Amino acid sequence: MENIRNFCIIAHIDHGKSTLADRLLQTTGTVSDRDLQEQTLDDMDIERERGITIKSHAIQMNHSEGGKDYVLNLIDTPGHVDFSYEVSRSIAACEGALLIVDATQGIQAQTISNLYLAIENDLEIIPVLNKMDLPSAMPEEVKDQIEELIGCDREDILEASGKTGYGVDSVLTAIINRVPAPTGDKDAPLRAMIFDSVFNPFRGIIAYFRIFSGSIAKNDKVKFMNTGKEYIADEIGVLRMKPEKRNSLHTGDVGYIISGIKQAREVKVGDTITHLHRPTPHAIQGFEDVKPMVFAGIYPVDTDEYEELRDSMEKLQLNDASLTFEPESSAALGFGFRCGFLGMLHMEIIQERLEREFDMTVITTVPNVSYKAYTKKTGLIEVHNPSDLPEPTLLDSVEEPYINAQIITKSDFIGQVMSLCIEKRGVLKNQVYLTTNRVEITFEMPLAEIVFDFYDRLKSVSKGYASFDYSPIGYKQSDLVKMDILLNGDQVDALSALIHKDNAYSLGKKICEKLRQLIPRQQFDIAIQAALGAKIISRETVKALRKDVTAKCYGGDISRKRKLLEKQKKGKKKMRQIGNVEVPQSAFLAVLKLD
Repeated sequence: MENIRNFCIIAHIDHGKSTLADRLLQTTGTVSDRDLQEQTLDDMDIERERGITIKSHAIQMNHSEGGKDYVLNLIDTPGHVDFSYEVSRSIAACEGALLIVDATQGIQAQTISNLYLAIENDLEIIPVLNKMDLPSAMPEEVKDQIEELIGCDREDILEASGKTGYGVDSVLTAIINRVPAPTGDKDAPLRAMIFDSVFNPFRGIIAYFRIFSGSIAKNDKVKFMNTGKEYIADEIGVLRMKPEKRNSLHTGDVGYIISGIKQAREVKVGDTITHLHRPTPHAIQGFEDVKPMVFAGIYPVDTDEYEELRDSMEKLQLNDASLTFEPESSAALGFGFRCGFLGMLHMEIIQERLEREFDMTVITTVPNVSYKAYTKKTGLIEVHNPSDLPEPTLLDSVEEPYINAQIITKSDFIGQVMSLCIEKRGVLKNQVYLTTNRVEITFEMPLAEIVFDFYDRLKSVSKGYASFDYSPIGYKQSDLVKMDILLNGDQVDALSALIHKDNAYSLGKKICEKLRQLIPRQQFDIAIQAALGAKIISRETVKALRKDVTAKCYGGDISRKRKLLEKQKKGKKKMRQIGNVEVPQSAFLAVLKLD
């Protein structure tokens, strides 16, 4: 146990976590040079294409130092804020963390928020200055920032380059010398925490765990404490590049268990595994429930695929614990699910993974939040979908959820951040200076306003520095209207939205303009309209594709040309009556990213 080191890599997005992990794998000989590729641990196609890490990846390495053999368990984490839940889970399975800071950019928002996560969990922090090979590196300035942030000695900050391999040996030495060995009673009852899981079509569900006390052997009878289910450990092992079987695992180890679990709902991230006959009296404190930021409906294109979609969602939830969903139905789209996501990127990734990994073609509705509508006759109605809103004549009042938004930013950007929050109907509640150049601002604002593009814009106006957290404070009455989008007079259910009356006209205009660019041209004119009830507030037209019917007329009387054009006009009119307009999926997503 004293020769085990469990650590994770945390940093802001694009600061070189995965590249440094590659060098560590290469130096320790875990991956042969032949098998090594960029972002070795990123095993999803989407991760490689976009160059971002979406999932945390655990791997075991062996390393010798000072005549002793050590086992190093590394967990590489995502940097993007939409996947911060992955980071919090990885941190719970470790004793130390490599805090990577880009020598050209210095400390960024996610560096700070991930660092606080690690400090809360009492992790040993090893600061590493990455990208030292770049000519624009500013090591002295960034070291000053790290000293100020962590309060460490200057000589404790390591210099490295994930690209060239410079300083990797000193990083490994620091891990062995500075990260504490796992503690725990080897003879106590088994306590292991599930920090991740994945679905394998041949083996069922594979759960990844970290043992805090006791040990587990193959064919042991185990119990999952949260669900109360009992299983036999058919196979246990450690996570190398490929999973490696072991007969037993002990305190401090990170490994996997296969026990023939078929149902996704039987495995919960944060659950405690213990022996059936000698259970532990204390379950491990699990993870906080995730707070979704964006809600949207996901529907199958073919209604017969509803059950398939449910299975796919459950399997995805295994692998991505921050996804929440519940069934819902819509008049136009049939049966589907109302899903909660951590942000727009998270929603995009989920949609893409459903299509790639499970071959599901889905329709995503415009993201929204839940409202409370009070009618004159029946009283309170919960509105999840804009189409559920009663007619304006029957409506008494509508309440929408409000949140307490807490934003930490650099004092340079305080003006832009405040303007953005006031634009989003926020009311300033408090402002506190944490340090001379970091300020905490508290706003009270509607949840619906942060659903659209708030997060992305906040990052833009603060150059990536602002970090954001929120807590719900209940419902307040608001002047809301339902805006419908019509294509040739037919309502598109998925694009309906409940919005504040003051924003309706500008938003309606933007949506119509955006759709005009995205809807492909047909053989007939397509009228795109935004309407509040019976009142049209905006209109755009997608012009018809037209054949030049007068091309063969050379000279002669004008009536010859006119006759041909009139004939074409009639044909187009007839076509419009029978033609259907297909709205491409990209249009639904693009509408959400209006500037």
